[in-house]
Amino acid sequence: MNNYSLALNVQQRPEVLERVLRVARHRGFKVANLSMQLNSNNCTSIDMLVQSEREIGLLTNQINKLIDVIDCQVLVNNTAVALAQNKG
Repeated sequence: MNNYSLALNVQQRPEVLERVLRVARHRGFKVANLSMQLNSNNCTSIDMLVQSEREIGLLTNQINKLIDVIDCQVLVNNTAVALAQNKG
């Protein structure tokens, strides 16, 4: 199971979190952790930790297509970090 950390900037709208979570579920990703911060510039920051056997690009490509999403970035691939720590 791969873990991925995502950082999203979205517009402050009531339905945006539901849309993001629905895409994650439909693409086969399990949300392990979620935090959200309302910003003063009418944007919302969402940090998500997701788990799946699938490639993260399957999720980020779909999230970026959502109309309310400004930016979606993969911060850390925890599997890659764990492998690097085991080697070093």
